[in-house]
Amino acid sequence: MPIVIPDDADAIRQRLQVLEDENAQLKARLAIYEGERWTADREGRFQQIFEQSPASMAVLRGEQLRFEHVNTAYQRALSLGDVLGKPVREVLGGRIERRFIELMEEAYRRGRGVRARNFQMPGDEGSQRDFLYLPQFDSLGRVDGIFVQENDIAEQRRVESAFAQERERYEFLFNTMDEGFCVIEFFDGPHGPLSDYIHIEANPAYAEHAGIRNVVGQTLREMVGEEADSWVARYAHVLHSGESIRFEQELIATGRHLEISAFRVGPASRKQVAVLFQDITQRKQVEESLRQLNETLERRVRDANEARRVLVGVVDGADALIFIMGFDYRWIAINGSGMREFERVFGVCPQIGESIKDNLHAQPENLQAALAPWDRALGGEEFVVVVPFETEDGTRHYEMHFSRLNDTEGRQIGAYQFVYDITERLQEQQRLSIAEDALGQSQKMEAVGQLTGGIAHDFNNLLTSVSGSLELLQMRLSQGRLADVDRYVGAAQSAARRASALTHRLLAFSRRQTLDPKPTNVNRLVVGMEELVRRSVGPHISTEVTLAAELWSSFIDAPQLENALLNLCLNARDAMPDGGRLSIETSNQWIDDHASHGRNVPPGQYVSLCVTDTGTGMTEEVIERAFEPFFTTKPMGEGTGLGLSMVYGFVRQSGGQVFIHSQLGQGTTMCLYLPRYQDGDEAEVEPACEPSSARTDSRETIMVVDDEPAIRMLVIEVLEELGYTTLEAGDGASGLKILQSGVRIDLLVTDVGLPGGMNGRQLADLARVERPDLKVLFITGYAENSVIGNGHLAPGMRVLTKPFTMEAVASRIHEMIVGDNAV
Repeated sequence: MPIVIPDDADAIRQRLQVLEDENAQLKARLAIYEGERWTADREGRFQQIFEQSPASMAVLRGEQLRFEHVNTAYQRALSLGDVLGKPVREVLGGRIERRFIELMEEAYRRGRGVRARNFQMPGDEGSQRDFLYLPQFDSLGRVDGIFVQENDIAEQRRVESAFAQERERYEFLFNTMDEGFCVIEFFDGPHGPLSDYIHIEANPAYAEHAGIRNVVGQTLREMVGEEADSWVARYAHVLHSGESIRFEQELIATGRHLEISAFRVGPASRKQVAVLFQDITQRKQVEESLRQLNETLERRVRDANEARRVLVGVVDGADALIFIMGFDYRWIAINGSGMREFERVFGVCPQIGESIKDNLHAQPENLQAALAPWDRALGGEEFVVVVPFETEDGTRHYEMHFSRLNDTEGRQIGAYQFVYDITERLQEQQRLSIAEDALGQSQKMEAVGQLTGGIAHDFNNLLTSVSGSLELLQMRLSQGRLADVDRYVGAAQSAARRASALTHRLLAFSRRQTLDPKPTNVNRLVVGMEELVRRSVGPHISTEVTLAAELWSSFIDAPQLENALLNLCLNARDAMPDGGRLSIETSNQWIDDHASHGRNVPPGQYVSLCVTDTGTGMTEEVIERAFEPFFTTKPMGEGTGLGLSMVYGFVRQSGGQVFIHSQLGQGTTMCLYLPRYQDGDEAEVEPACEPSSARTDSRETIMVVDDEPAIRMLVIEVLEELGYTTLEAGDGASGLKILQSGVRIDLLVTDVGLPGGMNGRQLADLARVERPDLKVLFITGYAENSVIGNGHLAPGMRVLTKPFTMEAVASRIHEMIVGDNAV
């Protein structure tokens, strides 16, 4: 459109002014429009953000804080309906705590923002919320409302807590794990790209396993420069390939063998590798030790096999016959000698795997005889038997040693037998026995020569006393003079007792004497012997007796101890020809393990009975021989040399010991150590001579068996005088006939040494077959322990040694007849 320019300049200027004004108005209206449109857009965007925000938001206006805007999240959080225009107290008064409303009012009143953290909403125990209250201002800067924003931070807290727990768990494992752990990061070094790495993380176990401390921040080549290339190559492969590896390698710098696992951390661009390892140096050492041990064992096995081969050859060629049998009676092994001898004796050659029952099925008697010891051995018993076999060469004697066959765990899997042909050995022993008997007889004859002076002198004196007393007794009786009869009877009895004591000395020395031990109070025994000792040693020797208070009892034969004590006192008297002091002392003694070794006595508690003199004393040579039989320092004819031997034999047989302490010119102490009797505190001393038994009105029948008519007559006379019915026999066979008859017999009195091939013990045993409750009194004049059981008698049996008084035999029989539990 063409523009017409008026000619009038003023008009043009006016027109331009109008246009400029219109243009300004248009710009103003356009600016207003743009502003309104921008405001509308902004408000729209704000409204959209406000509505869609996950945070709960609201705008409240006026002093009553009426709801002007509320987004969906706020309504959902507080379960609100249409609240616009309503005061906050009206809407939320019953829904939230009062303090929340007070915080809103505080923000409005003060014009400052208020923040509340970690609040829990009523009725929602799992919730955690943050609240922000911001004042809103009008155009004049006055507070006309507040903006409310509420954030549910429970999930955030849970995530943070879970992360913290994971971090804590990682740190715990990192710090407490047994294996060493580190993270390394490669970098380019002087040796080329990725030619070194630095430790960026390492746990405490790293130093324990690798032997290097404070590795974080250290590079590999700083730590182990000479061996760095091999480690770089290993881990660089993991970094480039992403493959995990597991290997073993020695860390030469510390001498540690390590078992290692490595894997890449994240992408290769991070240049990081994680390493997990443990020190296996000890395991390697064990493996090396095991390898060496295995080599040693293999060598030993080779040596053992060779030794076994040699041993098999030796065993197979040994003279001993070796048989090994299983529980099924089959042969596990037999050596060559065994096979040959088995075939020679039984006519059958046994083979490994065969049964002895099959080998000897045609010889039932031999099979039964062979199986009997094998059954014992297979039952776990180990023993030795000697068995005779009839062969073409005559009777052969075999000594068979049976033992258990055990596996490596000690369980029995069979039995084995070592057999030796001892025929020639027995023949040689028989020849040797004959020679020994001859030598023994020769020694006895020599001993008789040594005894001739002492024993012959003693017995001659005793026999003179007995025979003289009897002659005077006979003469006075024929004359009718009875006044001095008791004196002659007493002298004869005294001589008989002294002869008995001398016999007991011989038996005690032999250590085969039959002892009759009982619980004995040694103090009472000493008191009972004190007067006899004083009379025996004479007035020129003073006697002192010291008795221990609360002395223990001892289990001994009291008469034998009396005899031993008297013997020691007589020896002490002989050692003090010019007089002196004799002391008798008792005490309780403990012998411990250390002391027992040097004193040849078991450790334990003992009763000590010591006799001390102030005589001539003994030399070391005399002390060493003091207990030898027939040894004496007395002149010929003044002693037999059996005194101390008797004491020693008695004490040792009683389980004790004798000790000597002596010094020349000062005296000697002889101590008897007797084992303590543990079963009771009190014990009585059995008197050597028992009181007379009164006549009985009972009708018991007693059988007396003795080959000595005089003894048999005396015993029967005494028994009949006491009112008993008696039967008699002069030998075992005659006595057995009576015992096997139906006649009543309440007690058997028998001598042990009977003629005719049957001794008293055998007679008693056969009698008890028919009469199991028969009481038996053995009488013996010499050692017969092998017959009566080495001093141990069965219930209902007693023993009485000769010589004995008629009072003693009567009392012992009365005791057994009336006793309920005589032993």
